[in-house]
Amino acid sequence: MTTTVFDSRISTGRGSGAAIAAGIALLLGIGIVYVGIELYDDLVSAPLNSALPYILLGVALLIALGFEFVNGFHDTANAVATVIYTHSLPPQLAVVWSGLFNFLGVLTSSGAVAFGIISLLPVELILQVGSHAGFAMVFALLIAAIVWNLGTWYFGIPNSSSHAMIGSIIGVGVMNQIMARAGSGTSGVDWNQAAGVAKALLFSPVIGFVLSAGLLLLPKTLIRIPSLYRAPEGPTPPPWWIRGLLVLTCTGVSFAHGSNDGQKGMGLIMLILIGVVPTTYALNKALPPGQVSEFSTNSQAAAQIIAAKGAGYDVLGNPRPAVTLYVAQHQLSEGTYPALAVLVRDIDNEAKQYGSLAKVPQNQVSNTRNDMYLASEALRLLVKDKQNELSPTEVATLNAYKKSLDNSTKFIPAWVKVAVAIALGLGTMVGWKRIVVTVGEKIGKEHLTYGQGAAAELVAMGTIGLADAYGLPVSTTHVLSSGVAGTMAANGSGLQPATIKNMVLAWVLTLPAEITLSGTLYFLFSHLF
Repeated sequence: MTTTVFDSRISTGRGSGAAIAAGIALLLGIGIVYVGIELYDDLVSAPLNSALPYILLGVALLIALGFEFVNGFHDTANAVATVIYTHSLPPQLAVVWSGLFNFLGVLTSSGAVAFGIISLLPVELILQVGSHAGFAMVFALLIAAIVWNLGTWYFGIPNSSSHAMIGSIIGVGVMNQIMARAGSGTSGVDWNQAAGVAKALLFSPVIGFVLSAGLLLLPKTLIRIPSLYRAPEGPTPPPWWIRGLLVLTCTGVSFAHGSNDGQKGMGLIMLILIGVVPTTYALNKALPPGQVSEFSTNSQAAAQIIAAKGAGYDVLGNPRPAVTLYVAQHQLSEGTYPALAVLVRDIDNEAKQYGSLAKVPQNQVSNTRNDMYLASEALRLLVKDKQNELSPTEVATLNAYKKSLDNSTKFIPAWVKVAVAIALGLGTMVGWKRIVVTVGEKIGKEHLTYGQGAAAELVAMGTIGLADAYGLPVSTTHVLSSGVAGTMAANGSGLQPATIKNMVLAWVLTLPAEITLSGTLYFLFSHLF
């Protein structure tokens, strides 16, 4: 059996962090109990008619949390590689530390990335997520992503869970359109939204490579300490200031990974909950009643703008099909504006009638939520379409109304965040060695130096944090592994062709493989459910 440098280092770190690990285990146990109690209370408050929905809910939640668990040990291993290979932290302590800050990152996340990912899905599947097709979609997405992540992890290839999930979503969207009847108006993939996400995933590795290389070269000209740019010798830790920087950047990358990557699972879990228990999770009943007046003011202002754009046209009957068709196909028709104006007024009338979201009757919750979601998506597209010739003031008014709609439908309960945080944190502490060895020993021809680790981690922390602020999904794996490669090139260490080839192949093949796998699974599940 081949012995890696990692094996010798982990042997010196055994027993380190045992007390911290016990403390984390206690906190995780408390978290699991909390999640169980909250979920039980929610289900008791809205009992279902048969055992089947409970079974589907349990299986779907386990698969969704399984995706985050695999995400933890696959992606987050990148964050701990630098502190382990520079002797800044013992391996066991580094993994527990990273798991803790992944946990905290998930808990403090905004949800913007979660719902940005969901908006890539076909609108009719989102509106009917509790249907058989909705469950087929969720299972196909998650199982395809888990299978690909496990395969690349087994071979020790750094691969992006974000990349895999985007491929799964595209696969479901494409198959959904292929399976639709001709002329049904069924949507496939929101290619404009997908293009924005793809740009973030495409450019993040380039940014990681270039900026990490530059960030290493800059201190090499200013800080002339040769030991910072050579592979560590023996178990001696780096100077205190570089050690502190490495631990800080590992912490930042772990936290940023939790706040960004953790949201993908949260978004899908919310879809599952809305589909199975809409009376509890379809609307944000925690909003204070006082926001109804603000919502009504925003509704009326938005309705005036929309109605003015559709002046001269009347809507006969249900306005929803026309709005749904616009969201699905992104093409304005004569009926789009007047239908949307009627839908906005209908939503406003419901809000005034019930006084608060908590008072919406159970048999109306799903319809109200779908109306709000549909109007929000239509507004998202309208304000981006330059052909609408909206003034800055009109755009601001429509965005204010859209925000009111999103506050009512796009929310994540605390227990969901805790459940995802536990899965991601536990995943970080399990199965991480394969990716750590690849990042630390197999990207460059020489092992990681103090300076290389600090440069790659700093760039990764900044890039992921910035993407999270803008609600864009990026790959921790791509940013950090490309950053390490950039520092190897800048330091003259050389790159190992076999590893780089595998990384590039995984990056290139992930989308087509995931599209094929998730599309096939969606087809099969659609005929099973």
